[in-house]
Amino acid sequence: MNAHESKDCWLLDLDGVVWLADEPIKGSNAAIRALQVAGFRVAFFTNNSFSTRVSMLEKFKRHGIDLAGEDLLSSSQAAAALLPAGARATVLGGAGIVEALVERGIEVIDLDILRDSDQIDAVIVGLDRGLTFDRLTRACRAITRGAEFLATNDDATYPTSNGVLPGGGALVAAVEYTTRVHPVIAGKPYAPSVKLVTTVLGRVSVVIGDRSETDGELARGLGARFGMVRSGVTGDETLVVPTPDIDGPDLLFVVAEALGSTPQQILASSGLHS
Repeated sequence: MNAHESKDCWLLDLDGVVWLADEPIKGSNAAIRALQVAGFRVAFFTNNSFSTRVSMLEKFKRHGIDLAGEDLLSSSQAAAALLPAGARATVLGGAGIVEALVERGIEVIDLDILRDSDQIDAVIVGLDRGLTFDRLTRACRAITRGAEFLATNDDATYPTSNGVLPGGGALVAAVEYTTRVHPVIAGKPYAPSVKLVTTVLGRVSVVIGDRSETDGELARGLGARFGMVRSGVTGDETLVVPTPDIDGPDLLFVVAEALGSTPQQILASSGLHS
């Protein structure tokens, strides 16, 4: 993997690569800065559909990472793009999904006040930290009445510094099991995410992530190389498919390898130490 073959785009995952919940992964901000200094465009695609863009952009600032707003993509945006402007939808998920739908010009009906008589075009399901049995029931009933079932992602888990939590895929599975309706999944590595990336970013040369089944397969779909990091949900000894082009303990290591440098040199030159 020669980092100087093409001065275009590296696409990075967030949770498990750049940070774990609110905890930075050591050296990730320095690694990102090193790529930018080397002339690469650095963009991000997260399957996290719970957080809003505003909150994520603020988080980048807190972590000392410079980012143009158009370089932050999410599964929420990929899901919203599946619906036409003017559609009516409800959300079993977080504010990030609602934000993406509103930006798309989609009318969002609050799930907590949704009635059986309401006409809904789609139910979008993602991680819902305010999950209640009533919310789950309302979402399932809307789907069985004919609303399209869209999922932001099917990630089974969500990595944090205190261990993994149930991911959005756990809720998607519950809704699918109840309704017997298969969802259209928008996030990595599925076709809607590939379309979003190519539309916004064009050619991507490298995808970096901590899940082979999402980030590795996205790299394959984009015709990009895959860099695997072991700082998130995938353990050091786990064999993964597709086989990574580069495999390391964290983003700092992977970037150092690609740039022909060392982690210590990148940290020293960046002036960043988190």
